[in-house]
Amino acid sequence: MTEKKNIIIFGRELIEEDSIRQIERCITSSEDIAVINADAHYGYSHPIGGAVAYKDKISLSGVGFDIACGNYAIRTDVPVKDIRVPEIMDEIYRRISFGIGRPNNEPVDHEVLDKINKAEFIPQRKLFKLAQEQLGTVGAGNHFVDLFEDAEGLLWIGVHFGSRGFGHKTTTGFIALSRGSSFDERVR
Repeated sequence: MTEKKNIIIFGRELIEEDSIRQIERCITSSEDIAVINADAHYGYSHPIGGAVAYKDKISLSGVGFDIACGNYAIRTDVPVKDIRVPEIMDEIYRRISFGIGRPNNEPVDHEVLDKINKAEFIPQRKLFKLAQEQLGTVGAGNHFVDLFEDAEGLLWIGVHFGSRGFGHKTTTGFIALSRGSSFDERVR
């Protein structure tokens, strides 16, 4: 761990300079404190994998465009040598929708959809159909579902995804509102 100004950096040697400069620009006063983690990477205006604590404000860009984006991995007790990884991966790709704008081929029902559909904030309700189509999908870019083998030969299942287009539209909507524009106005 290294410290620079009001920034705590974990895994300094793993983080690109652009991400360090980006978190430095997020510091606006001597009271602000930032943390950037070893898995951080350059974001829209705030590095993904970083956080800033402000005394009297919240940065919407720090909340992020891909709400709930994250990694998760689970170790199984299945030896990789006992399975056919290519066949399992083929089945994963058959059952889960991957790609930009791809809807879920097998729609799921979840309480979060009820919350969106009944939201007091009308513009959020308008995003219900998009959320319904994208729930249970992976998307593209750095989002994935994959199988891994550890040093002991056991199977891990790893995923990385978040809210995708729904999250981006939600965030840009609130950024537009913070600028005095309408929720539906495109933010650049």
